Amino acid sequence: MQGAKTEMAVESQQVQADFARDHARRVMARRLRGFGRSILIHASLIPAAFVFTLPFLWMLSTSLKPDVQFYAYPPVVIPSPFQWSNYPDAVKFITFFLYLRNTLTIAVLATIGVLISSSLVAYSLARIPWRGRNFLFILTIATLMLPFQVTMIPLFIVFKNLGWVNSWLPLIVPHWFGGALYIFLLRQFFMTIPMELSEAARIDGANELKIYYSIILPLSKPALATVAIFEFIARWRDYIGPLIYLSDQEQYTLSLGIYEYQTQYGAEWGLLMAASVLITLPIILLFFFLQKTFVQGIALTGIKG
Repeated sequence: MQGAKTEMAVESQQVQADFARDHARRVMARRLRGFGRSILIHASLIPAAFVFTLPFLWMLSTSLKPDVQFYAYPPVVIPSPFQWSNYPDAVKFITFFLYLRNTLTIAVLATIGVLISSSLVAYSLARIPWRGRNFLFILTIATLMLPFQVTMIPLFIVFKNLGWVNSWLPLIVPHWFGGALYIFLLRQFFMTIPMELSEAARIDGANELKIYYSIILPLSKPALATVAIFEFIARWRDYIGPLIYLSDQEQYTLSLGIYEYQTQYGAEWGLLMAASVLITLPIILLFFFLQKTFVQGIALTGIKG
């Protein structure tokens, strides 16, 4: 009897050892497959990333070239010597800081307006039950199908009749009445927040406005940050809007100022590229510093329909 028990114990240990070895082999195989998949993904993404960054790298290289190297053949990739004076010269010639102030003013005010108006509309569509809200939401989304070129002339006529042409008002005020894309993103995010939080607040006597800014907004920081980044970048690089509505050079934005500089001074490519780098750099830094929040906001919107 004792020998049988010993034999059974040995067999049990052997089975456990075989199971452990099989499990270790499966884990190792899974890790190797994951490692190989990661290598393939990075091997395809790194060249794609290089292709996308190539225009910026060429612009950066051109901004540091002396004049004699602009038309050299074969093309000069790394300037020699570096013409660092292109940057202070570009800042002087295009009154960079005036255009920077104008651009920041328009971008910041428009972004604040979009955050306030779009979040209020999205809250009413997502958290307050009222008749016709789904129809209004569909109508709001339908406006995304209209390209800006279709509404450009009617909007210009409206703003001309209001006396807003040659001012910043057409570039700021419309964004205080919401944006269809941002309303959609925020509505989808608000719908993922449990309704029990709002119901508990109503039981405690809170009205809808109190629930909106005390409960919903603090929980929606990733989505709000995403909307803010989208809108700020759109206003920062906007060219068509200022071109249509602004005629006073003192009110120009950076994009319009660079175009005006090119028409006045010709193809001074070193100064032009230096100014373009200065305009692009804040957007790159903004994305890198807020990348985690931006990706989180995109990932969490649109989960619930």
